[in-house]
Amino acid sequence: MNNNTEHNIKPVIAVFSGGFDPITEGHLDIIRRSALIFNRVIVAVGTNPEKVELFSKSERVELIRELIKGIPNVEVQGYEGLTIDFVKSVGGTVIIKGVRDSVDLRYELQQANTNRLAGGVETLLMLTGDRYALTSSSLIKQVATMGGDVSSMVPQRVAEKLKEKISSMKQEKRASFQENDAS
Repeated sequence: MNNNTEHNIKPVIAVFSGGFDPITEGHLDIIRRSALIFNRVIVAVGTNPEKVELFSKSERVELIRELIKGIPNVEVQGYEGLTIDFVKSVGGTVIIKGVRDSVDLRYELQQANTNRLAGGVETLLMLTGDRYALTSSSLIKQVATMGGDVSSMVPQRVAEKLKEKISSMKQEKRASFQENDAS
C-alpha cells in the first residue's frame, strides 16, 4: 500500500548539486543511491567562484550525462547562481548532499538550515561509502596534475579526460613560455 497516488503524495524531485570538477566514483555512488529513493533526480552542475575549474561547465555536464545514461530517472543540468533558486525553479523539494566526514557534516547542516528557512526545501545528507570517504575532486585534480594514478577514484572515462585536459594545459603552458622567451 505504498502507492503515492493513494495518499495524494506528489512525486519528489531531488537535486544533487555540486561542482563535479571532476565527477568522482563517490558522486556516482550517491547519484545511483538517490535514483533508488526519488522519482526524479536532477544532477545540478554549478560553479564555485572560490575554485579554479579544470573542466568547463558544459564539459562537466556532458561527461556526467555519458556516465549516467543508463539511469532513467536521472538528468543533468548546468545552472548559475544560488542552488536554492535553481532547486525552486525545477520544482525540487529535496537537496541531496554527500557527507564524507565531520567537516562536511558541519558545513552541510548550516546550508540545510538556511535552505529550509529560505525556501522550504529539505536536505538529505547521504553518507559516502567508506571506500570514497577520502576522495574529493580537489584531491583528484592535484594527484592527476602531478602525474599520479586516479583510476580508483574516478570512472575510466573521467581518468581519460583528465589526462587529455592536463596534457593540453601543459602544452599550452610550454608554448606560452616559449613565446615569452622569444620576446
